[in-house]
Amino acid sequence: GQSVHAARFMMGRMLARESKFKGDIVISVPDSGNTAATGFAYESGIPFCEGLIKNRYIGRTFIQPTQKKRDTAVRLKLNAIAEAVRGKSVIMVDDSIVRGTTSGKIVKMLRKAGAKEVHMCISSPPIGYPCYYGIDTSVRKELIAATKSVEEIRQFIGADSLHFLSLEGLKASMTTANPEEMCYACFNNAYPIEMSKETVTGADKYVFEQRAK
Repeated sequence: GQSVHAARFMMGRMLARESKFKGDIVISVPDSGNTAATGFAYESGIPFCEGLIKNRYIGRTFIQPTQKKRDTAVRLKLNAIAEAVRGKSVIMVDDSIVRGTTSGKIVKMLRKAGAKEVHMCISSPPIGYPCYYGIDTSVRKELIAATKSVEEIRQFIGADSLHFLSLEGLKASMTTANPEEMCYACFNNAYPIEMSKETVTGADKYVFEQRAK
């Protein structure tokens, strides 16, 4: 009953209300952060600007098989627009942080392009637990939020500040769907179906996909 676009736009507005970050411009990590970034700009009154440009011929970076390939893909996939970010306090919006390595590369890229400050906003709560329902997230030991606090993640990626949308803010962004009927397992470890030991340890990661077939 609610479009993904409308929900993500509202998540961006909620981020602005929760974080109260101040800056010169709001940018997104394209394309995953685009709609939430425009919602943040709308709510905060801070102008939205294209600060990162995407190479459309490079696929998703977080699903590359090795860290070396992920790092190479980030460099090929995104370029900072120096004219847009130089000397600016930048608020950067993305939809999630999985391992943290991609976010760290992007923060470093913006600083190299001349950004004065980089404040990062994430339009979801920290992902601390794997998804076993068909979303290809990492095993738990690879998820940065499984072992680090928000402050430790901020230090790891090198941002001046970092804010994740609260679970309450996420629920409030779904204005027509029933938020109590959603799955939040990757955020709070409350899996709707009990996990077997084999599933949790990764021996049978795709058990529910197989069961569905």
